[in-house]
Amino acid sequence: MQQVAALESSVLVLNKFFMALHVVSAKRAFALLCKETAEVISIDDGKFSSYNFENWKDVSLYKAKSGLPEEDNVSWIRTVSFEIEVPKIIRLLFYDKLPQSSVKFNRRNIFARDENKCQYCGQRFPTSELSLDHIVPKTYHGKTTWTNIVCACTECNKKKGGRTPEQAGMRLKRKPVKPKHSPILSLKLRSDKYRSWKQFLDEAYWSVPLK
Repeated sequence: MQQVAALESSVLVLNKFFMALHVVSAKRAFALLCKETAEVISIDDGKFSSYNFENWKDVSLYKAKSGLPEEDNVSWIRTVSFEIEVPKIIRLLFYDKLPQSSVKFNRRNIFARDENKCQYCGQRFPTSELSLDHIVPKTYHGKTTWTNIVCACTECNKKKGGRTPEQAGMRLKRKPVKPKHSPILSLKLRSDKYRSWKQFLDEAYWSVPLK
């Protein structure tokens, strides 16, 4: 289970010019490193270092054999032949396109915006136990937009049915809005684990105090 969790760890992806693009899983990050289309960016004592996959394996091996206590918020992948630390940041060596100026409207970003909380009962659920609800149903010409879609748990979704919240006697916990910045990045930055991402993001992302 730890290995699976480590492979699903979040890794910030930068473009060739060190500008933040998006977040991928560690599994995807390692695939890019193995293809030699990306490098690891490590920040130690305020200094930047870059490593290709083989060099990062050597660095990880040194850390593993140093006998020092493992750092907090660091994930490891352990195979039969070697151990390797999951990087927190990678840089694409040949991708020079600029970050998107608007946030993509998709399920992943809606779950992140609503913090995996049902917007009717306020409880947090695994993504698999949440659905996306049209506040104003499609039967009433409700649109599929940031301001009309929210997360809803199974029970609340059943209770609301094909009605508006008012008709169902329900109230939203907060008014849905279109996020100005990636909700996934904003959510991750609340954790100390991703402090190193700050240096590559606009201050608006991390103005909220870390939890």
